[in-house]
Amino acid sequence: MDRLTPTTEPLDPAASHVRDLSHLGDFSATPRLFAIAGLALPIGAVSACVSWALLRLIGFITNGVFYHRLDTTLVAPDGQHHNPALVLLAPVAGGLVIGILARYGSERIRGHGMPETIEAILIGGSKVQPRVAVLKPLASAIAIGTGGPFGAEGPIIATGGAVGSLFAQFLHLTADERKTLLVSGAAAGMAATFNTPLAAVLLAVELLLFEWRPRSYVPVAAAVAVASALRRPLLGSGLLFPVHGPLHLTAVSYLLCAVSGVGSALLAVIATVLVYASEDGFRRLPIHWMWWPALGGLIIGVGGLLVPQTLGVGYNVIDAELTGSIGLGLVAGVLVVKTLIWSLSLGSGTSGGVLAPMFMIGGALGTLEAHIFPSVGAGFWPLVALAGVLGGVMRSPFTGVVFAIELTGRLDAVLPLLIGATVAFGMSVVILKRSVLTEKIARRGYHLSREYDVDPLEMAFVGDVMSSDTDVEDGAPTVYLDDTLRHTAYVMAAAHKTRCAVVTRGDDRSVVGSIDLVDLLAGRRRDLLEMSHAERVIRVKLPARRPPRSPASSAASPPREG
Repeated sequence: MDRLTPTTEPLDPAASHVRDLSHLGDFSATPRLFAIAGLALPIGAVSACVSWALLRLIGFITNGVFYHRLDTTLVAPDGQHHNPALVLLAPVAGGLVIGILARYGSERIRGHGMPETIEAILIGGSKVQPRVAVLKPLASAIAIGTGGPFGAEGPIIATGGAVGSLFAQFLHLTADERKTLLVSGAAAGMAATFNTPLAAVLLAVELLLFEWRPRSYVPVAAAVAVASALRRPLLGSGLLFPVHGPLHLTAVSYLLCAVSGVGSALLAVIATVLVYASEDGFRRLPIHWMWWPALGGLIIGVGGLLVPQTLGVGYNVIDAELTGSIGLGLVAGVLVVKTLIWSLSLGSGTSGGVLAPMFMIGGALGTLEAHIFPSVGAGFWPLVALAGVLGGVMRSPFTGVVFAIELTGRLDAVLPLLIGATVAFGMSVVILKRSVLTEKIARRGYHLSREYDVDPLEMAFVGDVMSSDTDVEDGAPTVYLDDTLRHTAYVMAAAHKTRCAVVTRGDDRSVVGSIDLVDLLAGRRRDLLEMSHAERVIRVKLPARRPPRSPASSAASPPREG
Protein backbone atom coordinates (compact mmCIF):
# COMPACT_ATOMS: atom_id res chain seq x y z
CA MET A 1 0.00 0.00 0.00
CA ASP A 2 1.19 3.53 -0.74
CA ARG A 3 2.59 5.15 2.43
CA LEU A 4 0.47 8.26 1.83
CA THR A 5 -2.83 6.41 1.50
CA PRO A 6 -5.18 6.95 4.47
CA THR A 7 -6.05 3.75 6.27
CA THR A 8 -8.62 2.90 8.91
CA GLU A 9 -6.14 0.77 10.87
CA PRO A 10 -4.85 2.23 14.16
CA LEU A 11 -1.19 3.16 14.28
CA ASP A 12 -0.26 0.63 16.97
CA PRO A 13 -2.96 -0.30 19.51
CA ALA A 14 -0.60 -2.48 21.55
CA ALA A 15 2.07 0.17 22.00
CA SER A 16 -0.11 2.39 24.19
CA HIS A 17 -0.31 -0.37 26.84
CA VAL A 18 3.44 -0.56 27.39
CA ARG A 19 4.54 2.98 26.56
CA ASP A 20 5.92 5.11 29.39
CA LEU A 21 4.51 8.64 29.03
CA SER A 22 5.84 10.08 32.27
CA HIS A 23 7.94 12.60 30.31
CA LEU A 24 4.82 14.14 28.71
CA GLY A 25 2.08 16.31 30.22
CA ASP A 26 -1.11 18.18 29.34
CA PHE A 27 0.87 21.39 28.74
CA SER A 28 4.46 22.13 27.79
CA ALA A 29 4.97 24.48 30.74
CA THR A 30 8.19 25.34 32.54
CA PRO A 31 8.87 27.52 35.60
CA ARG A 32 10.02 30.26 33.24
CA LEU A 33 6.37 31.23 32.74
CA PHE A 34 6.45 32.71 36.25
CA ALA A 35 9.43 34.87 35.33
CA ILE A 36 7.60 36.17 32.27
CA ALA A 37 4.48 36.73 34.38
CA GLY A 38 6.61 38.78 36.76
CA LEU A 39 7.73 40.93 33.86
CA ALA A 40 4.10 41.35 32.80
CA LEU A 41 3.12 42.95 36.11
CA PRO A 42 4.81 46.34 35.54
CA ILE A 43 3.65 46.26 31.92
CA GLY A 44 0.07 45.99 33.14
CA ALA A 45 0.60 48.96 35.43
CA VAL A 46 2.15 51.13 32.72
CA SER A 47 -0.57 50.18 30.22
CA ALA A 48 -3.26 51.26 32.69
CA CYS A 49 -1.57 54.63 33.07
CA VAL A 50 -1.23 54.96 29.30
CA SER A 51 -4.95 54.21 28.91
CA TRP A 52 -5.80 56.93 31.43
CA ALA A 53 -3.49 59.38 29.64
CA LEU A 54 -4.97 58.63 26.21
CA LEU A 55 -8.54 59.10 27.42
CA ARG A 56 -7.54 62.38 29.02
CA LEU A 57 -5.81 63.48 25.82
CA ILE A 58 -8.94 62.69 23.81
CA GLY A 59 -10.98 64.74 26.27
CA PHE A 60 -8.49 67.59 26.11
CA ILE A 61 -8.63 67.81 22.32
CA THR A 62 -12.42 67.42 22.19
CA ASN A 63 -12.93 70.19 24.75
CA GLY A 64 -10.49 72.47 22.97
CA VAL A 65 -11.86 71.94 19.46
CA PHE A 66 -15.61 71.90 20.12
CA TYR A 67 -16.02 73.82 23.39
CA HIS A 68 -12.94 76.12 23.33
CA ARG A 69 -11.93 75.35 26.89
CA LEU A 70 -9.10 73.64 28.73
CA ASP A 71 -10.47 70.43 30.20
CA THR A 72 -9.56 66.75 30.05
CA THR A 73 -13.00 65.31 30.82
CA LEU A 74 -14.17 62.87 28.16
CA VAL A 75 -17.13 64.60 26.50
CA ALA A 76 -19.20 64.10 23.36
CA PRO A 77 -18.78 66.59 20.50
CA ASP A 78 -22.57 66.93 20.19
CA GLY A 79 -23.15 68.36 23.67
CA GLN A 80 -24.30 71.67 22.23
CA HIS A 81 -25.06 73.29 18.90
CA HIS A 82 -21.89 74.17 16.98
CA ASN A 83 -21.13 76.30 13.98
CA PRO A 84 -21.66 74.06 10.91
CA ALA A 85 -18.25 75.12 9.58
CA LEU A 86 -16.61 73.78 12.74
CA VAL A 87 -18.44 70.45 12.48
CA LEU A 88 -17.48 70.13 8.82
CA LEU A 89 -13.86 71.27 8.97
CA ALA A 90 -12.61 70.01 12.35
CA PRO A 91 -12.41 66.37 11.15
CA VAL A 92 -10.69 67.56 7.97
CA ALA A 93 -8.04 69.38 9.99
CA GLY A 94 -7.60 66.35 12.22
CA GLY A 95 -7.20 64.09 9.20
CA LEU A 96 -4.62 66.42 7.70
CA VAL A 97 -2.53 66.31 10.88
CA ILE A 98 -2.75 62.52 10.95
CA GLY A 99 -1.63 62.31 7.33
CA ILE A 100 1.41 64.46 8.09
CA LEU A 101 2.28 62.41 11.20
CA ALA A 102 1.97 59.19 9.21
CA ARG A 103 4.11 60.40 6.30
CA TYR A 104 6.90 62.02 8.26
CA GLY A 105 6.64 60.03 11.49
CA SER A 106 5.59 56.44 10.87
CA GLU A 107 3.11 54.93 8.44
CA ARG A 108 2.38 52.29 11.10
CA ILE A 109 0.05 54.70 12.90
CA ARG A 110 -2.54 54.43 10.14
CA GLY A 111 -5.57 52.20 10.68
CA HIS A 112 -7.42 51.06 13.76
CA GLY A 113 -4.48 49.45 15.50
CA MET A 114 -5.40 45.80 15.82
CA PRO A 115 -4.31 44.57 12.35
CA GLU A 116 -1.02 46.36 12.89
CA THR A 117 -0.64 44.67 16.27
CA ILE A 118 -1.45 41.26 14.77
CA GLU A 119 1.06 41.86 11.97
CA ALA A 120 3.76 42.80 14.47
CA ILE A 121 3.10 39.55 16.34
CA LEU A 122 3.00 37.21 13.35
CA ILE A 123 5.52 38.81 11.02
CA GLY A 124 7.61 41.38 12.86
CA GLY A 125 8.90 39.23 15.71
CA SER A 126 6.67 41.22 18.13
CA LYS A 127 8.93 44.24 17.71
CA VAL A 128 7.28 47.67 17.75
CA GLN A 129 9.17 50.85 16.92
CA PRO A 130 9.46 53.36 19.79
CA ARG A 131 8.07 56.15 17.65
CA VAL A 132 4.87 54.15 17.08
CA ALA A 133 4.33 53.98 20.83
CA VAL A 134 4.26 57.79 20.90
CA LEU A 135 2.66 58.69 17.57
CA LYS A 136 -0.16 56.11 17.57
CA PRO A 137 -1.98 57.42 20.68
CA LEU A 138 -1.35 61.00 19.58
CA ALA A 139 -2.83 60.38 16.12
CA SER A 140 -5.82 58.53 17.58
CA ALA A 141 -6.51 61.28 20.11
CA ILE A 142 -6.44 63.84 17.31
CA ALA A 143 -8.76 61.75 15.12
CA ILE A 144 -11.31 61.14 17.88
CA GLY A 145 -10.95 64.57 19.48
CA THR A 146 -11.74 66.33 16.20
CA GLY A 147 -14.94 64.33 15.79
CA GLY A 148 -13.80 61.02 14.32
CA PRO A 149 -16.44 58.28 14.86
CA PHE A 150 -13.91 55.87 16.33
CA GLY A 151 -13.19 54.15 19.60
CA ALA A 152 -10.17 54.53 21.81
CA GLU A 153 -9.75 50.81 22.39
CA GLY A 154 -7.89 49.97 19.17
CA PRO A 155 -5.24 52.65 19.73
CA ILE A 156 -5.03 51.69 23.42
CA ILE A 157 -4.52 48.05 22.48
CA ALA A 158 -1.83 49.08 19.99
CA THR A 159 -0.19 51.43 22.48
CA GLY A 160 -0.33 48.94 25.33
CA GLY A 161 1.15 46.35 23.00
CA ALA A 162 3.90 48.79 22.08
CA VAL A 163 4.67 49.29 25.79
CA GLY A 164 4.99 45.54 26.28
CA SER A 165 7.07 45.13 23.15
CA LEU A 166 9.47 47.94 24.03
CA PHE A 167 9.91 46.58 27.54
CA ALA A 168 10.67 43.13 26.11
CA GLN A 169 13.14 44.48 23.55
CA PHE A 170 15.39 45.70 26.35
CA LEU A 171 15.66 42.14 27.68
CA HIS A 172 17.18 38.93 26.37
CA LEU A 173 13.95 37.18 25.36
CA THR A 174 12.67 34.96 22.57
CA ALA A 175 10.19 36.17 19.97
CA ASP A 176 7.46 34.11 21.67
CA GLU A 177 8.21 35.76 25.00
CA ARG A 178 8.15 39.19 23.37
CA LYS A 179 4.77 38.28 21.89
CA THR A 180 3.48 37.34 25.33
CA LEU A 181 4.55 40.66 26.83
CA LEU A 182 3.20 42.61 23.84
CA VAL A 183 -0.20 40.97 24.22
CA SER A 184 -0.02 41.47 27.98
CA GLY A 185 0.27 45.20 27.45
CA ALA A 186 -2.49 45.23 24.84
CA ALA A 187 -4.95 43.28 26.99
CA ALA A 188 -4.07 45.33 30.07
CA GLY A 189 -4.82 48.55 28.20
CA MET A 190 -8.20 47.25 27.12
CA ALA A 191 -9.08 46.04 30.62
CA ALA A 192 -8.18 49.41 32.11
CA THR A 193 -10.24 51.28 29.53
CA PHE A 194 -13.49 49.33 29.81
CA ASN A 195 -13.21 47.64 33.22
CA THR A 196 -13.63 44.29 31.45
CA PRO A 197 -10.79 42.03 32.63
CA LEU A 198 -12.27 38.73 31.47
CA ALA A 199 -13.18 40.09 28.03
CA ALA A 200 -9.64 41.50 27.72
CA VAL A 201 -8.12 38.07 28.36
CA LEU A 202 -10.56 36.46 25.93
CA LEU A 203 -9.70 39.04 23.29
CA ALA A 204 -6.04 38.17 23.76
CA VAL A 205 -6.78 34.47 23.30
CA GLU A 206 -9.19 34.83 20.38
CA LEU A 207 -7.37 37.52 18.43
CA LEU A 208 -3.77 38.09 19.47
CA LEU A 209 -1.99 35.12 21.04
CA PHE A 210 -2.78 32.48 18.37
CA GLU A 211 -2.24 29.80 20.97
CA TRP A 212 -3.70 28.45 24.19
CA ARG A 213 -0.75 27.76 26.46
CA PRO A 214 0.09 28.50 30.10
CA ARG A 215 3.28 30.25 29.00
CA SER A 216 1.22 33.05 27.45
CA TYR A 217 -2.08 32.92 29.34
CA VAL A 218 -0.60 33.32 32.83
CA PRO A 219 1.42 36.49 32.03
CA VAL A 220 -1.51 38.05 30.15
CA ALA A 221 -3.87 37.38 33.04
CA ALA A 222 -1.32 38.82 35.48
CA ALA A 223 -1.01 42.04 33.48
CA VAL A 224 -4.79 42.36 33.15
CA ALA A 225 -5.24 41.86 36.90
CA VAL A 226 -2.80 44.69 37.68
CA ALA A 227 -4.36 47.04 35.12
CA SER A 228 -7.89 46.31 36.38
CA ALA A 229 -6.83 46.98 39.96
CA LEU A 230 -5.25 50.29 38.98
CA ARG A 231 -8.37 51.32 37.09
CA ARG A 232 -10.17 51.99 40.37
CA PRO A 233 -8.06 55.01 41.39
CA LEU A 234 -7.55 56.16 37.80
CA LEU A 235 -10.96 55.82 36.15
CA GLY A 236 -13.31 54.36 38.74
CA SER A 237 -14.68 50.86 39.25
CA GLY A 238 -18.28 51.15 38.07
CA LEU A 239 -19.88 49.55 35.04
CA LEU A 240 -19.48 51.55 31.85
CA PHE A 241 -23.11 51.02 30.76
CA PRO A 242 -25.11 49.73 33.74
CA VAL A 243 -28.48 48.22 32.84
CA HIS A 244 -30.98 47.13 35.49
CA GLY A 245 -34.34 45.42 35.67
CA PRO A 246 -35.65 41.87 35.27
CA LEU A 247 -35.71 39.93 32.02
CA HIS A 248 -38.85 38.09 30.90
CA LEU A 249 -37.46 35.42 28.61
CA THR A 250 -39.65 32.97 26.69
CA ALA A 251 -39.08 30.35 24.03
CA VAL A 252 -40.00 32.95 21.41
CA SER A 253 -37.38 35.30 22.82
CA TYR A 254 -34.62 32.74 22.36
CA LEU A 255 -35.75 32.11 18.78
CA LEU A 256 -35.73 35.84 18.06
CA CYS A 257 -32.19 36.07 19.46
CA ALA A 258 -31.16 33.85 16.55
CA VAL A 259 -33.04 36.15 14.17
CA SER A 260 -31.21 39.10 15.71
CA GLY A 261 -27.95 37.25 15.12
CA VAL A 262 -28.78 36.98 11.43
CA GLY A 263 -29.34 40.75 11.25
CA SER A 264 -26.13 41.40 13.16
CA ALA A 265 -24.19 39.18 10.76
CA LEU A 266 -25.53 41.03 7.73
CA LEU A 267 -24.69 44.38 9.31
CA ALA A 268 -21.18 43.14 10.16
CA VAL A 269 -20.66 41.97 6.59
CA ILE A 270 -21.88 45.28 5.17
CA ALA A 271 -19.59 47.29 7.47
CA THR A 272 -16.57 45.10 6.64
CA VAL A 273 -17.19 45.29 2.89
CA LEU A 274 -17.60 49.07 3.08
CA VAL A 275 -14.28 49.50 4.91
CA TYR A 276 -12.29 47.76 2.22
CA ALA A 277 -14.33 49.13 -0.66
CA SER A 278 -13.46 52.56 0.73
CA GLU A 279 -9.80 51.61 0.98
CA ASP A 280 -9.84 50.45 -2.65
CA GLY A 281 -11.47 53.71 -3.66
CA PHE A 282 -8.86 55.82 -1.91
CA ARG A 283 -6.07 53.80 -3.53
CA ARG A 284 -7.37 54.81 -6.94
CA LEU A 285 -7.16 58.53 -6.19
CA PRO A 286 -4.37 60.34 -8.06
CA ILE A 287 -3.03 61.95 -4.86
CA HIS A 288 -0.58 60.89 -2.16
CA TRP A 289 -2.01 58.80 0.67
CA MET A 290 -1.03 61.56 3.10
CA TRP A 291 -4.11 63.49 1.96
CA TRP A 292 -6.55 60.60 2.30
CA PRO A 293 -7.34 61.08 6.03
CA ALA A 294 -8.30 64.69 5.30
CA LEU A 295 -10.79 63.48 2.70
CA GLY A 296 -12.02 60.91 5.19
CA GLY A 297 -12.45 63.78 7.61
CA LEU A 298 -14.66 65.53 5.08
CA ILE A 299 -16.91 62.46 5.02
CA ILE A 300 -17.03 62.59 8.82
CA GLY A 301 -17.91 66.28 8.76
CA VAL A 302 -20.81 65.75 6.38
CA GLY A 303 -22.11 62.93 8.57
CA GLY A 304 -21.77 65.16 11.62
CA LEU A 305 -23.90 67.83 9.96
CA LEU A 306 -26.59 65.24 9.26
CA VAL A 307 -26.49 63.44 12.62
CA PRO A 308 -24.22 65.17 15.17
CA GLN A 309 -24.57 62.25 17.59
CA THR A 310 -22.43 60.09 15.31
CA LEU A 311 -19.30 62.14 16.03
CA GLY A 312 -16.73 61.00 18.57
CA VAL A 313 -16.60 57.84 20.66
CA GLY A 314 -20.34 58.00 21.34
CA TYR A 315 -20.57 56.53 24.84
CA ASN A 316 -23.56 58.77 25.55
CA VAL A 317 -25.42 57.37 22.54
CA ILE A 318 -24.58 53.78 23.48
CA ASP A 319 -25.90 54.41 26.98
CA ALA A 320 -29.11 55.90 25.54
CA GLU A 321 -29.60 52.85 23.33
CA LEU A 322 -29.17 50.45 26.23
CA THR A 323 -31.48 52.41 28.52
CA GLY A 324 -34.14 53.00 25.87
CA SER A 325 -33.93 56.80 26.03
CA ILE A 326 -33.28 57.38 22.32
CA GLY A 327 -35.88 58.20 19.70
CA LEU A 328 -36.69 55.98 16.74
CA GLY A 329 -35.77 58.61 14.14
CA LEU A 330 -32.44 59.35 15.76
CA VAL A 331 -31.50 55.70 16.13
CA ALA A 332 -32.22 55.07 12.44
CA GLY A 333 -29.99 57.99 11.52
CA VAL A 334 -27.26 56.73 13.84
CA LEU A 335 -27.41 53.25 12.32
CA VAL A 336 -27.07 54.49 8.74
CA VAL A 337 -24.79 57.50 9.14
CA LYS A 338 -22.47 56.00 11.77
CA THR A 339 -21.96 52.87 9.66
CA LEU A 340 -21.17 54.93 6.58
CA ILE A 341 -18.85 57.53 8.09
CA TRP A 342 -17.00 54.99 10.23
CA SER A 343 -16.36 52.52 7.42
CA LEU A 344 -15.63 55.08 4.71
CA SER A 345 -13.34 57.23 6.85
CA LEU A 346 -11.50 54.22 8.28
CA GLY A 347 -10.68 53.18 4.73
CA SER A 348 -8.88 56.50 4.28
CA GLY A 349 -6.12 55.36 6.62
CA THR A 350 -6.94 57.55 9.59
CA SER A 351 -6.39 56.33 13.15
CA GLY A 352 -9.18 54.98 15.35
CA GLY A 353 -10.69 51.90 16.96
CA VAL A 354 -13.43 49.42 16.10
CA LEU A 355 -15.15 48.39 19.32
CA ALA A 356 -16.99 51.57 20.34
CA PRO A 357 -18.40 52.15 16.81
CA MET A 358 -19.56 48.53 16.77
CA PHE A 359 -21.23 49.09 20.15
CA MET A 360 -23.15 52.05 18.76
CA ILE A 361 -24.04 50.43 15.44
CA GLY A 362 -25.07 47.15 17.05
CA GLY A 363 -27.02 48.98 19.74
CA ALA A 364 -28.84 50.98 17.07
CA LEU A 365 -29.80 47.81 15.24
CA GLY A 366 -31.06 46.28 18.46
CA THR A 367 -33.05 49.41 19.31
CA LEU A 368 -34.85 49.11 15.99
CA GLU A 369 -35.47 45.42 16.70
CA ALA A 370 -36.93 46.37 20.09
CA HIS A 371 -39.72 48.20 18.24
CA ILE A 372 -40.60 44.95 16.42
CA PHE A 373 -39.77 42.12 18.81
CA PRO A 374 -41.68 41.55 22.06
CA SER A 375 -40.40 43.35 25.13
CA VAL A 376 -38.02 41.30 27.29
CA GLY A 377 -36.34 43.88 29.50
CA ALA A 378 -34.51 47.18 29.50
CA GLY A 379 -31.79 47.28 26.86
CA PHE A 380 -32.15 43.59 26.02
CA TRP A 381 -32.38 43.69 22.24
CA PRO A 382 -29.69 46.41 21.83
CA LEU A 383 -27.40 44.28 24.00
CA VAL A 384 -28.04 41.11 21.97
CA ALA A 385 -27.40 42.93 18.70
CA LEU A 386 -24.30 44.62 20.12
CA ALA A 387 -22.76 41.25 21.01
CA GLY A 388 -23.81 39.85 17.64
CA VAL A 389 -22.18 42.65 15.67
CA LEU A 390 -18.98 42.21 17.67
CA GLY A 391 -19.04 38.48 17.02
CA GLY A 392 -19.58 39.08 13.31
CA VAL A 393 -17.14 41.94 12.73
CA MET A 394 -14.26 40.69 14.86
CA ARG A 395 -15.01 36.95 14.54
CA SER A 396 -14.66 36.63 18.32
CA PRO A 397 -18.02 35.46 19.72
CA PHE A 398 -16.82 34.68 23.25
CA THR A 399 -15.28 38.12 23.55
CA GLY A 400 -18.51 39.68 22.30
CA VAL A 401 -20.62 37.83 24.87
CA VAL A 402 -18.37 38.48 27.85
CA PHE A 403 -17.76 42.07 26.78
CA ALA A 404 -21.49 42.76 26.71
CA ILE A 405 -21.96 41.19 30.16
CA GLU A 406 -19.05 43.05 31.79
CA LEU A 407 -20.07 46.38 30.27
CA THR A 408 -23.65 46.18 31.55
CA GLY A 409 -23.69 43.68 34.40
CA ARG A 410 -26.36 41.64 32.56
CA LEU A 411 -25.20 38.19 33.66
CA ASP A 412 -28.78 36.93 33.34
CA ALA A 413 -28.59 37.51 29.58
CA VAL A 414 -25.70 35.11 28.98
CA LEU A 415 -27.71 32.50 27.02
CA PRO A 416 -29.46 35.00 24.70
CA LEU A 417 -26.14 36.73 24.10
CA LEU A 418 -24.49 33.42 23.30
CA ILE A 419 -27.23 32.59 20.78
CA GLY A 420 -27.08 35.94 19.02
CA ALA A 421 -23.28 36.16 18.91
CA THR A 422 -22.88 32.57 17.74
CA VAL A 423 -25.39 32.92 14.92
CA ALA A 424 -23.75 36.16 13.78
CA PHE A 425 -20.30 34.57 13.98
CA GLY A 426 -21.36 31.47 12.07
CA MET A 427 -23.01 33.43 9.27
CA SER A 428 -20.19 35.94 8.90
CA VAL A 429 -17.45 33.32 8.60
CA VAL A 430 -19.44 31.55 5.89
CA ILE A 431 -20.22 34.73 3.93
CA LEU A 432 -16.81 36.43 4.24
CA LYS A 433 -13.47 34.63 4.33
CA ARG A 434 -11.76 37.35 6.36
CA SER A 435 -12.73 39.87 8.99
CA VAL A 436 -12.15 43.59 9.20
CA LEU A 437 -9.06 42.73 11.24
CA THR A 438 -7.46 40.15 8.96
CA GLU A 439 -8.31 41.44 5.49
CA LYS A 440 -5.66 44.14 5.74
CA ILE A 441 -3.04 41.52 6.60
CA ALA A 442 -4.11 39.39 3.64
CA ARG A 443 -3.81 42.42 1.36
CA ARG A 444 -0.18 42.67 2.35
CA GLY A 445 0.43 39.14 1.12
CA TYR A 446 0.19 37.18 4.39
CA HIS A 447 -2.27 34.41 5.22
CA LEU A 448 -3.62 34.16 8.74
CA SER A 449 -5.59 31.18 10.05
CA ARG A 450 -7.49 31.65 13.30
CA GLU A 451 -8.53 28.02 13.71
CA TYR A 452 -7.13 26.27 16.78
CA ASP A 453 -6.90 22.50 16.97
CA VAL A 454 -4.67 19.82 18.43
CA ASP A 455 -1.65 19.05 16.30
CA PRO A 456 -2.15 15.46 15.04
CA LEU A 457 1.61 14.95 15.27
CA GLU A 458 1.25 15.39 19.03
CA MET A 459 -1.12 12.41 19.18
CA ALA A 460 1.17 9.84 17.51
CA PHE A 461 4.48 8.40 18.65
CA VAL A 462 7.72 7.38 16.98
CA GLY A 463 7.22 3.74 17.90
CA ASP A 464 3.92 3.70 16.00
CA VAL A 465 5.30 4.66 12.60
CA MET A 466 9.06 4.05 12.54
CA SER A 467 10.71 1.58 10.19
CA SER A 468 12.95 -1.26 11.38
CA ASP A 469 15.84 -0.03 9.22
CA THR A 470 18.79 0.54 11.57
CA ASP A 471 21.23 1.52 8.85
CA VAL A 472 21.62 5.18 9.76
CA GLU A 473 24.64 7.40 9.40
CA ASP A 474 26.81 8.20 12.40
CA GLY A 475 25.99 11.51 14.05
CA ALA A 476 22.46 11.59 12.77
CA PRO A 477 19.82 13.17 15.20
CA THR A 478 18.17 10.68 17.56
CA VAL A 479 14.68 10.34 19.04
CA TYR A 480 13.14 7.86 21.43
CA LEU A 481 10.42 5.33 20.81
CA ASP A 482 8.03 7.25 23.06
CA ASP A 483 8.72 10.70 21.59
CA THR A 484 5.82 12.33 19.78
CA LEU A 485 5.96 12.96 16.05
CA ARG A 486 5.70 16.69 16.76
CA HIS A 487 8.88 16.55 18.85
CA THR A 488 10.52 14.54 16.08
CA ALA A 489 9.62 17.19 13.52
CA TYR A 490 11.29 19.83 15.71
CA VAL A 491 14.41 17.66 16.06
CA MET A 492 14.64 17.28 12.29
CA ALA A 493 14.13 21.00 11.75
CA ALA A 494 16.80 21.95 14.30
CA ALA A 495 19.32 19.53 12.77
CA HIS A 496 18.42 20.31 9.14
CA LYS A 497 17.90 16.58 8.59
CA THR A 498 15.05 14.56 7.11
CA ARG A 499 15.77 11.35 9.01
CA CYS A 500 16.33 10.39 12.65
CA ALA A 501 17.69 7.33 14.35
CA VAL A 502 15.32 5.77 16.86
CA VAL A 503 17.01 4.68 20.10
CA THR A 504 15.92 3.16 23.37
CA ARG A 505 15.99 5.10 26.62
CA GLY A 506 18.67 4.13 29.09
CA ASP A 507 22.41 3.89 29.17
CA ASP A 508 22.84 1.68 26.12
CA ARG A 509 20.76 3.86 23.73
CA SER A 510 20.72 1.11 21.16
CA VAL A 511 19.38 1.90 17.70
CA VAL A 512 16.14 0.02 17.03
CA GLY A 513 14.98 1.72 13.84
CA SER A 514 14.66 4.98 11.97
CA ILE A 515 12.03 7.55 11.05
CA ASP A 516 11.91 9.91 8.10
CA LEU A 517 9.66 12.67 6.76
CA VAL A 518 7.25 10.26 5.08
CA ASP A 519 6.78 8.45 8.39
CA LEU A 520 5.90 11.77 10.01
CA LEU A 521 2.94 12.04 7.69
CA ALA A 522 1.22 9.18 9.53
CA GLY A 523 -0.23 11.60 12.03
CA ARG A 524 -1.48 13.82 9.24
CA ARG A 525 -2.98 10.81 7.47
CA ARG A 526 -5.03 10.01 10.53
CA ASP A 527 -6.18 13.63 10.76
CA LEU A 528 -7.09 13.57 7.06
CA LEU A 529 -9.04 10.37 7.57
CA GLU A 530 -11.05 11.83 10.44
CA MET A 531 -11.90 14.89 8.34
CA SER A 532 -12.84 13.14 5.10
CA HIS A 533 -13.86 9.54 5.80
CA ALA A 534 -17.59 9.28 6.48
CA GLU A 535 -19.08 6.07 7.83
CA ARG A 536 -22.15 4.81 9.63
CA VAL A 537 -20.93 3.37 12.92
CA ILE A 538 -24.21 2.02 14.29
CA ARG A 539 -26.70 0.28 12.04
CA VAL A 540 -30.24 -0.50 13.10
CA LYS A 541 -31.33 -3.94 11.94
CA LEU A 542 -35.06 -4.15 11.32
CA PRO A 543 -36.79 -7.52 11.61
CA ALA A 544 -37.11 -9.30 8.28
CA ARG A 545 -40.52 -9.00 6.72
CA ARG A 546 -42.18 -12.27 5.62
CA PRO A 547 -43.58 -12.24 2.10
CA PRO A 548 -47.39 -12.28 2.06
CA ARG A 549 -48.95 -15.63 1.24
CA SER A 550 -51.06 -15.86 -1.87
CA PRO A 551 -54.78 -16.74 -1.55
CA ALA A 552 -54.19 -20.03 -3.37
CA SER A 553 -51.54 -21.16 -0.95
CA SER A 554 -53.74 -20.08 1.97
CA ALA A 555 -56.62 -22.18 0.69
CA ALA A 556 -54.38 -25.21 0.10
CA SER A 557 -52.94 -25.11 3.61
CA PRO A 558 -54.63 -27.52 6.02
CA PRO A 559 -56.18 -26.01 9.11
CA ARG A 560 -54.08 -26.10 12.26
CA GLU A 561 -55.29 -28.31 15.09
CA GLY A 562 -55.73 -27.14 18.62
